[in-house]
Amino acid sequence: MISIVLVLAVTAAVVLIVLAFTLQRLIYVSGPNEALVFSGGRRKIGDREVGFRLIRGGRGLRTPLLESVQRVDLTTFAIEVSVKNAYSRGGIPLNIVGAVNFKIAGDQPLIDNAIERFLGRDRNAIMGIVKETLEGNLRGVLAQLTPEEVNEDKTRFAQILIEEAEHDMNRMGLVLDTLKIQNVSDDVGYLNSIGRIRGAVVRKNAAIAEANAQSQAAVQKATNTMNANLAKIDADLEITRQQYKKRIVDAQSKRTAMIAEAKGQVLSAIAAAKAEADRQRARALQVERQLDAEVVQPAEAQRKAAEEQARGQATRILEQGRAQAEALKAMVEQYKKAGASAREMLALQKLLPLVVAISGAGQKTTIGKVSVLPASGNDAKANNDWARKAIATSEQIRVATGVDLAAVTRSLGMSGTSAKKPDV
Repeated sequence: MISIVLVLAVTAAVVLIVLAFTLQRLIYVSGPNEALVFSGGRRKIGDREVGFRLIRGGRGLRTPLLESVQRVDLTTFAIEVSVKNAYSRGGIPLNIVGAVNFKIAGDQPLIDNAIERFLGRDRNAIMGIVKETLEGNLRGVLAQLTPEEVNEDKTRFAQILIEEAEHDMNRMGLVLDTLKIQNVSDDVGYLNSIGRIRGAVVRKNAAIAEANAQSQAAVQKATNTMNANLAKIDADLEITRQQYKKRIVDAQSKRTAMIAEAKGQVLSAIAAAKAEADRQRARALQVERQLDAEVVQPAEAQRKAAEEQARGQATRILEQGRAQAEALKAMVEQYKKAGASAREMLALQKLLPLVVAISGAGQKTTIGKVSVLPASGNDAKANNDWARKAIATSEQIRVATGVDLAAVTRSLGMSGTSAKKPDV
């Protein structure tokens, strides 16, 4: 039993190994830079029938004994294309050297054309065919262009060459990646002559351009100088305008300040006048109050006191009058009762108080001045009488009028003496 199981296990392992080896030999994997061509089967592409199938970037299973597998390289081919003594338009032979990068097309139906033409060929054979094709196309394009066009615009020349060769390359299943013209020359010196002519023309144009540039620079310099002077004049004018504006503004500011100052002074004077008026009113009120306190009120008090005093005096006088009237009434009644002797008694009663006053016994005698009169003699009688009369007259005038003639005479004599002193 164990031997049977072992035999089955070995058999299964051998079968698996054989199956894996067989699958390895039958399964093909395509890289991203290649394509697998399974030949031997028949299939239809569009309207035509082909004897192969194509797998790119994947894997495929080969039918044993019926199909074979080949790989197609899709990487870039780099070749150099050159022609010598290829005649351009105008009959000038040129030498052209260019670099070309191409590859087999990776998309159908172009890759089908490449499989039909290049399957099984090596890279060198493919590059030889493409080089010969491109050189033929290059000669054909050169025949359409002048040497000047080829030499001056290599990019346009390469573009025309690509457009010319693209049809042939597509028919072979190839695609041009890049085509660059590296060198254009000739063996007869035509391009050098053109270069010298071009150089002379360039130098002439450069000299003309330099002269034009110098003239333009001179004109520009003169224009710049003129503009600078005009700008300076404009700046000076603007500065002058600004200065005048500043002066006007200063004058206006000064006028405003003077007006404000005058207004301030007037307002200050008005305020001072108002303050003075208020002060005078306050002073007048104070004086009025002071007068009221010092004069009016005392005067009013005095008036009231005088009125009261007058009322009192009037009352006293009235009472005295009433009393005197009662006394006189009583005296008249007594006088009537006494008869004739009452008149004498009344007269005596009134004269007795006057006796003392008339005699002067009740008053003191005061001697104010003593005048000594001259002695009375027989020889000087006339003079003495005159002196006595003068003295008596002077004393009488002094007593009657209060004027002392002797003092007046002395004052007049002293004034006359003082007036004569400057003449001495």
